Amino acid sequence: MKLTMGKTIYNGPSAATVAVATTAIPPSLYCSFIESIFCPTPPASPALLRVWTIPLDSIYAVQIVPYRPVALAPLIFPAKEKQTNKHASHQRIVLYLPAINACPWNSISLAGTLGNQYIVLSFFYTHAYAHDTTLHIVPYRLKSKRDTGYQRFTTADLPAKTQQYQLFLNYVLSPINTDSMAAAQPQQFPTYDEASYFPPEEDMATISSSSPRSPNKFVDQIIRTPGRQPSPQPTHFSIPYRNGNGNGHRVLRSATVGYVAPEFKGKKAQMTQVREQIKAAKWIPEELIDAQLEWFYNELGIDDVYFQTESVEAVVSNITSLYAAKVAAYAREDKRQEIRLDMESSGHAIYIDTSEPGISTIGGPRYEHRLEAKYLDTSSSKTFRVESFRSPGNLNGPGLSKTSMRCYFVYECQFVDSNPSPNETRLEVISDRMFLSKSTKNTKQIYSEIIELAVSRTGPVIEVFDIEDSNEKRLVVAFRRRTALGMFSALSDLYHSYGVTSSRKYVEQFSNGITVMSLYLKPATNLSKSFPPLEQSIHQITKEISLLYCIPQNKFQSLFASGRLSLQETIYGHCVWVFVQHFLNRLGSEYASLVSALDPSISLHAEILSTIKRRLRTETFTSDYILEIISDHPELVRSLYASFANTHLTVAPGFEDRSGPPSPSGEVYSDTELKSLISRTVSNEHEEMVMTAFRIFNNSLLKTNFYTPTKVALAFRFNPSFLPEIEYPQPLYGMFLVITSESRGFHLRFRDIARGGIRIVKSRNREAYSINARSMFDENYGLANTQQRKNKDIPEGGSKGVILLDANQQDKGSVAFEKYIDSIMDLLLPPASPGIKNPIVDLYGKQEILFMGPDENTADLVDWATEHARKRNAPWWKSFFTGKSPKLGGIPHDAYGMTTLSVREYVKGIYRKLELDPSKVRKMQTGGPDGDLGSNEILLSNETYTSIVDGSGVLVDPQGINLEELKRLATKRVMISEFDMSKLSSEGYRVLVDEVNVKLPNGDVISNGTTFRNTFHLRQTDLTDCFVPCGGRPAAIDLSSVNKLIKDGKSTIPYIVEGANLFITQDAKLRLEAAGCILYKDASANKGGVTSSSLEVLASLSFDDQGFVENMCVGNNGQAPEFYKAYVREVQEIIKNNARLEFEAIWREHEETKIPRSTLSDTLSVAITKLDEELQNSDLWKDEKLRKSVLQDALPQLLLEKIGLETIMERVPDNYLRAIFGSYLASRFVYEVGSSPGQFAFFDFMSKRMANAKSN
Repeated sequence: MKLTMGKTIYNGPSAATVAVATTAIPPSLYCSFIESIFCPTPPASPALLRVWTIPLDSIYAVQIVPYRPVALAPLIFPAKEKQTNKHASHQRIVLYLPAINACPWNSISLAGTLGNQYIVLSFFYTHAYAHDTTLHIVPYRLKSKRDTGYQRFTTADLPAKTQQYQLFLNYVLSPINTDSMAAAQPQQFPTYDEASYFPPEEDMATISSSSPRSPNKFVDQIIRTPGRQPSPQPTHFSIPYRNGNGNGHRVLRSATVGYVAPEFKGKKAQMTQVREQIKAAKWIPEELIDAQLEWFYNELGIDDVYFQTESVEAVVSNITSLYAAKVAAYAREDKRQEIRLDMESSGHAIYIDTSEPGISTIGGPRYEHRLEAKYLDTSSSKTFRVESFRSPGNLNGPGLSKTSMRCYFVYECQFVDSNPSPNETRLEVISDRMFLSKSTKNTKQIYSEIIELAVSRTGPVIEVFDIEDSNEKRLVVAFRRRTALGMFSALSDLYHSYGVTSSRKYVEQFSNGITVMSLYLKPATNLSKSFPPLEQSIHQITKEISLLYCIPQNKFQSLFASGRLSLQETIYGHCVWVFVQHFLNRLGSEYASLVSALDPSISLHAEILSTIKRRLRTETFTSDYILEIISDHPELVRSLYASFANTHLTVAPGFEDRSGPPSPSGEVYSDTELKSLISRTVSNEHEEMVMTAFRIFNNSLLKTNFYTPTKVALAFRFNPSFLPEIEYPQPLYGMFLVITSESRGFHLRFRDIARGGIRIVKSRNREAYSINARSMFDENYGLANTQQRKNKDIPEGGSKGVILLDANQQDKGSVAFEKYIDSIMDLLLPPASPGIKNPIVDLYGKQEILFMGPDENTADLVDWATEHARKRNAPWWKSFFTGKSPKLGGIPHDAYGMTTLSVREYVKGIYRKLELDPSKVRKMQTGGPDGDLGSNEILLSNETYTSIVDGSGVLVDPQGINLEELKRLATKRVMISEFDMSKLSSEGYRVLVDEVNVKLPNGDVISNGTTFRNTFHLRQTDLTDCFVPCGGRPAAIDLSSVNKLIKDGKSTIPYIVEGANLFITQDAKLRLEAAGCILYKDASANKGGVTSSSLEVLASLSFDDQGFVENMCVGNNGQAPEFYKAYVREVQEIIKNNARLEFEAIWREHEETKIPRSTLSDTLSVAITKLDEELQNSDLWKDEKLRKSVLQDALPQLLLEKIGLETIMERVPDNYLRAIFGSYLASRFVYEVGSSPGQFAFFDFMSKRMANAKSN
């Protein structure tokens, strides 16, 4: 390959770029590229201009670098060269070429072919473009060889000596590529790879061939000055395909693009009628009427559908209103014509506004937000389509040369079939009738293809099309309806940030639940600021739509719309805003001093500490106060984001230094520098605390999918060591935070291998949401901690996930769950599809597996999660979720009453020890016949129910609620609102949550049904002997409310078995036990579900795929295999046996020591867990006979008989078998001898086990 210099083409100040073709190019190889990059004109001073020509197929890569003398990376120039500002207004081009025989500078020459050696050649230029198959470069006048940087290296030297070059050479550029494109056009779009490092502070557009590269992460400009500039993402291009259009986009013929409105033949007649009515009204001078009509009918770009749809009176009203706005504008001091018109009805709307193309409207009516709130994003059964047009020309008048009209037309959809299958994709079935009549054949084909992809994906599908003979690009985005509220207006802010405007926009709805937005984009020529070429801008926009989809309307959207922060910076700020709300150290050192001064074991002291803690957490920093502080410091957000991006935006496989060195300009600050910067910038302690939390966020973050090309939510994996020990005494092992447009969620675990359910928390109103948001993390921590203690009989530790739906998204539980699961999987699975799921920066550095299960509001979502894990090729998909349907090998807890079986053993144990007749025990239960635990408790009960509380209200009968009617409701899984009231006695009553001023049989009046429901369990009714909470919010009984259940120093409820997790706080439990209540806490009572889940996983690990399907999966005929039925029965017996063992151990130890049962439950759990870990790491595991003997007892007998111990030991991972070995021995020892055994107790215990092993 040879780099040749073209002829001199100009010698003067106004040089023009002229192509110099060195060879004849056949038409089949023709490819257009780019006409101009960055520098529109040559230097002003006379200079001798040359054109250098290089065959495109010989270029490895091309890099365009804006010249910044201070920030130039050392690889551009020899290290010792001193730079000046003489080229400050020009660009530097860097070529990466195979070794060549000759270079522009004769003194730089290489002899022969150098194999795997490469040349890096850089110089200043004014123009670079491609024509045919040749790259043409017009260099800036070079005075000496020092103006050209030159290096030579070999690929073998890269890992050790020239790592930055490796990153450059691995950099691959491609056309816009999303998951939709990869699936739809595999023959057009090469593998997309965003994996290289570029030094920050250098805005680069790179061109490379389609040669294969290793998949790496990328970084681009992450530091920039404030203002409306591209977000810090790289811009990618590719050398065009020979038969392509130069950028990988499909080309649409302009005649077939978009929509063709049916011709309105009555348009002229309508104009005549409109003219007459306007003339008669006399609002518009007669001599101006024709001009106004011509402008409205022919110059605003409104299609005939509007005129055919609207009445003459409506058109007259619109024209008159617009004219009135012009007259009103004339009276303004600034003479600006702000023409604003809105006409809204239940099924139709029109909005007309003036705006400047390419600029987001911050003030005013903000019609796009308005039509979203009223028509696009509502939960109404109605759906609406939108058409929007911008007038081709600008308005006339003083200072209005840049302003044009934007019109929005909203129509209610009339679907061909309003209730098709969600997987239906035929346009003739799912389309709106107006769309079918207006859209061209080409548009129908585009929509059909993109809908096919959208129905099978969780996130958005994005396509870009070139329009023949036009500078417009057509951007099409499809996603599930109402999964990205605010997307329409957010897209406007996004493309405006790149200096792009839209001529037309369409929002189409389809009855299968898919929304498609189609935008026609072009450069906004009225803007004074310079922006990248349209091709680059569109590429960036498409990449950032995935990020925008995650949070379309972030809390700092106004800072993005105004150009003060980029999209990535504002969404980063939004995520940290969520983080700060949960983890700001609100208690402070004073609280720690108070804890050391008081004794929490003293009830009065504990109550004081609890009250102060609760008040400090709720009153010091509200979410609005935190938002206000962050909004006041966008410059700090920018610097903190730079630190975040510098760590997580860059990685290359095999490249240990995960980020290149910060720019010498110093704008990527170290943590110490950030700390100092925050201290200098903020004005008070509160501001410093909030902004310091950004540093904690950055420093604790181990990995994130923030920069993954395709995602549906943002997931963050933290090292939880930043949590203060005084608030969270048991250290967490792992923490995930997930933020979606509908919710926020956590996943916490106390061991590497851990199991726990995922629950969705809903809020009845905004007040309830605020309370739930404040307590969310603490609740999650408490649930996971309880799970850890509950899991003492099984190999897995404790974990829990909590998803809190936003206040206005209470119907989005399934959507939030799907996004939560998919985004966490982004952090668990290695990337399998370059350009779709790229490598991430993983500071954790080890493979992680999470085991999950059903919980509140997620039981019907487990199958989806299992299938989704299989679809994403997770090797652990069978064991990812437990409680799945039997067809997938699951053992549903609710169907078989697994949790209830454990709770019932404790209830029956109390009756057995006290010799009570269950039928004479009066029972209260929270969590009604509609719940998993509540329904099974009713079905297995033989007590006399006197009261039941559920989501619908309270049901009471002092004579005993009809048990048969309760069991009918429990079988149907419905609330007590459906109870047959004729089966209550004369003393019985029901109060529903929506009722007010209800008079009870005893004469009391209940003013508010919801309040009565929420506090009924605290009322002294003298109707309860045994209380079994099977549902309800955590901390329903706490230290401040427990006294309502204590009368004259004695508990009004003699027996409590806590089925619902965390229903009673620990301090309240101790107070009740001190008052004589026999109480068994949740960690002991409801462990049946986790035991079932663990044994379900064990079966999936023990069977091979074929054996699992044959023995554990219910067939399509609904018939369960005989092994499955028998295995379920054995699981139930194991659950009951474990519950009896623990019940007896706690009862016995309480009788001996008088220690409260709630304390003993925790003591036993800690003792078992501690011994379990010691046993797993001891040499006992190496004793083969002991190992096999223990496993023979610990494993279900049916598995041993069906598969055999040797096969199970081969298939089940060694660390999982160790966990079984340790947990079985530890639990049996502690249950047998107690939590404080004698010195030789374990020796005696193991001696018996060893002897038994040898005898077998």
